[in-house]
Amino acid sequence: MVLIDGKKVANEIKVEIAVEVKKIIEKHGRPPHLVAILVGHDGGSESYVNFKMKDCEEVGFKSSLIRFEDDVTENELLETIEKLNQDASVDGFIAQLPLPAHINESKVLEAIDPEKDVDGFHPTNVGKMMEGLPTFISATPYGISILLKRYKIETSGKHCVVLGRSNIVGRPMSVLMSQKEMNSTVTVLHSGSQNIKEMCASADILIVAIGKPGFVTADMVKKGAVVIDVGTSRIKSDKTKSGFRLAGDVDFENVAEKCSFITPVPGGVGPMTRLALLLNTLETAKETQFTDMCCKDIR
Repeated sequence: MVLIDGKKVANEIKVEIAVEVKKIIEKHGRPPHLVAILVGHDGGSESYVNFKMKDCEEVGFKSSLIRFEDDVTENELLETIEKLNQDASVDGFIAQLPLPAHINESKVLEAIDPEKDVDGFHPTNVGKMMEGLPTFISATPYGISILLKRYKIETSGKHCVVLGRSNIVGRPMSVLMSQKEMNSTVTVLHSGSQNIKEMCASADILIVAIGKPGFVTADMVKKGAVVIDVGTSRIKSDKTKSGFRLAGDVDFENVAEKCSFITPVPGGVGPMTRLALLLNTLETAKETQFTDMCCKDIR
């Protein structure tokens, strides 16, 4: 069994990004600029955005954080997004999800300029991704695809089962795996699927993103399978100072011994999700004022 170390891969690619950023600064006078919009004080969102800002600092990006309280109006948020769309000094920005219930998330995401949509959630970018056109791919599927390539995991002709159908992970992941580059045969499972156990056990590559800690057990995994665990749930633990620990959707302790490759939680997919955001930001900067820079080798 090989442990897929997302943190290690992310750190390696950050070094590569930092080299490109230095060249950009020397030639154009400023680094790529990423802005994050954070609404409210959700612990998970705050932590995740803080990590993103730290990532930017590590590679030499400029980063900015725009904060709003939970009671911000939808119009106020949309006005801020329009200002960022028009700000030439901002290469890419994100609206951290989830948003409060009184705000229409779809409306907010659709208001972001597709050329600055480094989360890859805008319908225009989703549509381009479906057609296999160059675009910004949502961060988690993009990060997973990089891991598969970096670990030289064979995907062509393999049966890939994606457990989960969210617009952020499951659906785009299934599309990426079915396209010519990955060339897998893909099955998407969800809450309405029958024979989930048997279908998972038929997978050569199993990608799990359902948000249910320990859902995938050893009897649901074929010997020698590749298992990618996207889940990150905070559960109680008497073995940590905080009283909590992060758990994936896979029963790692019992599943790992059956796998050829598996991602841990934490340290697997999470760091690659944040890395993909950096790569998308670098790409949008390159496409706007840094058109002569080429970073294809990073991917």
